[in-house]
Amino acid sequence: MMPESSPEVVLQRRPFGSWLLGPVGQSPRMLRIRAQMLLTFFSIGTNVIGAAVVFTLAVWVLPGPPSDSDELNLVRWVAFPAYFVFALLVGAIWSTRFALRVTDWVLEDRPATREEQIATLRLPLRLTMIQILLWLLATVFFTLLTLALEPESVLRVLITTVDGGTVTCAASYLLSEFALRPIAARALADGAPPRRLLAAGLKARTVFFWAAGSAVPVLGLMLTAVIALIEKDVSATRLSVIILVIGGAVLVFGWVLTLLSARSVSAPVRSVRTALTLIGDGELNVRIPVFDGTELGSLQSGFNQMAAGLRERERLRDLFGRYVGADVVREALTSDSLGGEERFAAVLFVDLVGSTELAANRPPTEVVRLLNRFFAIVIDEVDRHDGFVNKFAGDAVLAVFGAPTELPDAAGSALRAGRALTRRLADELPEATAGIGIAAGTVVAGTVGDVRRYEYTVIGDPVNEAARLSDLAKQTDHHLLASMAAVEESAPSESEHWQSGDEVTVRGRSTSTRLAHPKPAA
Repeated sequence: MMPESSPEVVLQRRPFGSWLLGPVGQSPRMLRIRAQMLLTFFSIGTNVIGAAVVFTLAVWVLPGPPSDSDELNLVRWVAFPAYFVFALLVGAIWSTRFALRVTDWVLEDRPATREEQIATLRLPLRLTMIQILLWLLATVFFTLLTLALEPESVLRVLITTVDGGTVTCAASYLLSEFALRPIAARALADGAPPRRLLAAGLKARTVFFWAAGSAVPVLGLMLTAVIALIEKDVSATRLSVIILVIGGAVLVFGWVLTLLSARSVSAPVRSVRTALTLIGDGELNVRIPVFDGTELGSLQSGFNQMAAGLRERERLRDLFGRYVGADVVREALTSDSLGGEERFAAVLFVDLVGSTELAANRPPTEVVRLLNRFFAIVIDEVDRHDGFVNKFAGDAVLAVFGAPTELPDAAGSALRAGRALTRRLADELPEATAGIGIAAGTVVAGTVGDVRRYEYTVIGDPVNEAARLSDLAKQTDHHLLASMAAVEESAPSESEHWQSGDEVTVRGRSTSTRLAHPKPAA
């Protein structure tokens, strides 16, 4: 049976792929603080590392004329640090204000509009564009400054600044996208990423990060070799050191970018895989946060739609089963045999005694409560003995054993259920009594009705016989009668609890029925 609670979000431990991003249900204020702290930390960290590597390569590693003039020392130890601090402050303030403006809807604790959704998903790119602009400004500024002071070093300054800026900005983009996953999940709470954002897609992003992490650094290494050839006086030892240092930097930063890019792909895939495992285990009450703006976000959203469809299907199946019986539902889903077929089955008919007087002498609500208690006992015992409650007829219940699901001892199951019902009704519902009749034989089981409305039922002489026996049982002390034919069809372990009685011809039948009633308890 499907639970009626609202869907729970899976991966509560790491719903966005990392504990750094917090839980799904964090408050809007905490979400904004956490995202801004991570954005600031990643931005400063990547740019500090990138600037340090660029400075080291340009000053001490790449080939070029050694120079310790006062002008160049002024550039290295004053201009470079001054611009670096300036760029960090401008970048941090600019990025923070822009991010706060784009994500205002988060603090307002409301769903994002379509425009806000698109702007939020494009925020990592916009923040990265700010850094690209500052790196381009640094490239132009230091290239022109070097050209004026030492033209021979222009190429190495240009190469290191472009390469360092490219790798730094690529890493910053991936880390910004990582930090903004919880906010992206809120923006995509109602569906998949907009098609406008899928134009570039996963393929284009993969190619770009391959170029940033491999092609551009390798191109820089090749240009370094060109510089060495131009210089001509670079020793073999220094050339070896240059190649080792730059090659190591290429390997390290290429590996970092590849790792970050792979994690950005694996996180949404892992969330879908984990949720699919839960679906396979039978837990349909699952949903995953959609936090990716590429086709992977569509994959996450598609999973949620699939899970919602499965929940709805199971809910309808459960609701359908409450009306027609779980066995009928299973049979309808697994076979085409519900058109009508002959089956050997046992029929148990239970009818309350004096229901008209009960309705006349008691308030309607009390009558309904009594009927519900009566039906609960009957359904419980029929289910316990593998029967199928076919229908309710006012204050009576028709139960079938052996259809739609075959039973090895259908008659014995019905007889055991009848004896158990007699005891329970006497103990748990003493204010009302019921007559119980049991018969067995060949019936026609299947669907009847019209294409607009079907009903599964059983038709045949045992049904009429059981109903008549229940009327006769109301007049006996034990309120339980069965046909001797049903007892003879049951297994010895059950038939030994019954004894033969009179032979009667019940109303509506041309042949007589040998009655059977339970033996007195020893």
